[in-house]
Amino acid sequence: MTKKIFSGVQPTGNLHLGNYIGAIKNFVDLQNQEGNECVYCVVDLHAITTKQDPKILKNNIRETTAAFLASGIDPKKSIIFNQSLVPAHAEGSWILGCIARMGWLNRMTQFKEKAGKDKEKASVGLYIYPVLMTADILLYDATHVPVGEDQKQHLELSRDIAQKFNLDFNAPDFLRVPEPLIQKNFSRIMSLKDGNNKMSKSDPSDLSRINLTDSKDQIFSKIKKAKTDNDLLPSDDKNLNQRPEVENLLGIYSSLNNQSLNNSIKEFSGKNFSEFKAKLADLVVEKISPISEEINKLQKDTNYIDSILKSGGERANSIASKKVQEIKRIIGF
Repeated sequence: MTKKIFSGVQPTGNLHLGNYIGAIKNFVDLQNQEGNECVYCVVDLHAITTKQDPKILKNNIRETTAAFLASGIDPKKSIIFNQSLVPAHAEGSWILGCIARMGWLNRMTQFKEKAGKDKEKASVGLYIYPVLMTADILLYDATHVPVGEDQKQHLELSRDIAQKFNLDFNAPDFLRVPEPLIQKNFSRIMSLKDGNNKMSKSDPSDLSRINLTDSKDQIFSKIKKAKTDNDLLPSDDKNLNQRPEVENLLGIYSSLNNQSLNNSIKEFSGKNFSEFKAKLADLVVEKISPISEEINKLQKDTNYIDSILKSGGERANSIASKKVQEIKRIIGF
């Protein structure tokens, strides 16, 4: 059976190793599986739920696209576009927002986390963005959506909205109910300075993350300075969750080396961190440096990046606009 895959990445700028391992690497793997049809979106409409500098946003859209391309997402195999090029996303979101229930949105935990204590000052867009995410998915008849644990709740909302639409308008199976593709291993890469916090561009310390544009020297330096503990590397995974920094570094090594965590533990059982960090740094440089060099090269050719987005946007629009027209016909427009 053909899998239709949809996923997106916000153009936040400064993409890092967590973005690569947690999302983009998986996108490439899915693209290269026979029979999959993949749509990968730079979700710029989602980005404006918080205030953006227009010039920086434009640059971040291109940087995220460059990271897609440099990592191995092929515009001949997958559709790559930015969301704002396809008006059907916003139009579909409004219609589906009239299907969604307030109680469903009130249960979305990510809004509470992102809005912080002063929810009154959060944008309406931030509150309803799970409905836009639903439109993103349903307009392409996606059968599967790669999500991390933190996005699983939003996919459940997409399923609820699709099912309610189909029931309300007596249109069985019209909106396809998508299935999650949950990346169980290494979906959350943590800070190099604190294994309890997710790797993030918003962390004030640049030493907390490996940026996809870091040089070889920066990568070596950051891994050398990464927080560990005073014990040797473990011989098994018992109590590893009590050593979060160690678990995180072993997870990074395992993911980039395409092997299980247990195999990595066996490889470095009882060894000291200096030896492990040297091998980890070599591996990160081997995998990330070519991507970094390609991102820097692509960013100098904005016309090429824009042409990829334009072409992908036209392909995406031909699919999404047709679906919106069908939705409008069903509801009586």
